[in-house]
Amino acid sequence: MVQEKFDVIVVGAGPAGLAAAYTMAKGGLKVIVFERGEHPGSKNVMGGVLYRQATEEVFPEFWKEAPLERPVVESNYWLMTKDSVTKYGYRTEEFAGEPYNAFTVFRSKFDRWMGRKVEEAGALVICETVVEDIIKEDGKVVGVKTGRANGDVYADVVVIAEGVNSILTQEALGMQKKYLAWDYLAVAVKEVIALPKGKIEDRFGLEDGQGATIEMIGEATQGMVGTAFIYTNRESISIGVGALMSHLINNKVNPNELLENLKAHPAVKPLIAGGEIKEYLGHMIPEGGYKAMPKLYGNGVLIVGDAAQMVNGIHREGSNLALISGKIAGEVVIKAFEKGDFGSVTLAEYQARLNDTFVIKDLQKYQHSSGYFEEHPELFKLYPHLASIANKEFFTVDSIPKKEKQRIIMRKVFEKRSMRHLAKDLYKLWRVLG
Repeated sequence: MVQEKFDVIVVGAGPAGLAAAYTMAKGGLKVIVFERGEHPGSKNVMGGVLYRQATEEVFPEFWKEAPLERPVVESNYWLMTKDSVTKYGYRTEEFAGEPYNAFTVFRSKFDRWMGRKVEEAGALVICETVVEDIIKEDGKVVGVKTGRANGDVYADVVVIAEGVNSILTQEALGMQKKYLAWDYLAVAVKEVIALPKGKIEDRFGLEDGQGATIEMIGEATQGMVGTAFIYTNRESISIGVGALMSHLINNKVNPNELLENLKAHPAVKPLIAGGEIKEYLGHMIPEGGYKAMPKLYGNGVLIVGDAAQMVNGIHREGSNLALISGKIAGEVVIKAFEKGDFGSVTLAEYQARLNDTFVIKDLQKYQHSSGYFEEHPELFKLYPHLASIANKEFFTVDSIPKKEKQRIIMRKVFEKRSMRHLAKDLYKLWRVLG
């Protein structure tokens, strides 16, 4: 590669990096994006839910041309034991049309579309290129070293968007808190199972083209801290499960075992029956949240998206945080060029602006959740079982008077968890999530 000076280098072509690149290219800057995969999205394996509002802030009315699967009209949460499910969900037809709330997507297709939009805006996207290190001069980031021959590339600003477990952030810049990877990372695996469009809609009770999601805890992860999911696509179902790496290691569980057990569950098996496995994918998810976030700016550098631990696991949000962080980073860099100053004082505006958004406010709100859940596995092991006990008794129709049934439910529940412990659990959970 011929050495050349750009205004901005973006490392990583996921939602955060592409949002930053698109914003800066539209603002007239000379931008180059490096992506290690064959194309944007080829290395990205999220479950598959994209949120409209945040995406539209970067790509207005994207749904009119982007490769989407189904608008989500129904969201469900399941508490699972080995042979039962306690379900909670919400459905509205308002989510079936404009303004949409969320869509199921395949990241490989959607990120590739975003990459084309970035190129149309004037940026250069270079794939199959690994950024190996940062180039610094006098304490300022001035470029990157790639794995290509003569691969040093220079710029006034580098935006790091290389995703979870960012090597550049941790090692080259020394901006990330030092921690063992498994303390703040989850490992997730996913299959894409082909099914006819009509069969999907029949099994999930959907109208033509509509989508549904299911999030599952409890037996889905064998009581480990983590979640499982099922998302409906046009002619397939995405099904996956993930758990904290530390729990998988300590329990000597292979993530694939979790997925196979999930697929065999009596509530899940009928939903995927007769389907054909088309893809098997695995990836890591940052779960450290606010406490694990690195410093987000430095002299000539900004950190966005997963590289900055911007994932809200409580609400299944990641792509929206990435897009907004990338957009704000791009806008701050544009202002820096107007001033001709790329130092940390100028780029600190990125942190200040993010602090006023839902991105940081939500991460701060749930900053104690990861540690709390890891220290209280009973929330994933015991409570789905308690819910099953209570519901089984409640829905069993027999000759027992209802007042007596209530006493039976309370007795059975308190045998597993005392009233004092229940109250203590609820109070702590409220403190963490409230």
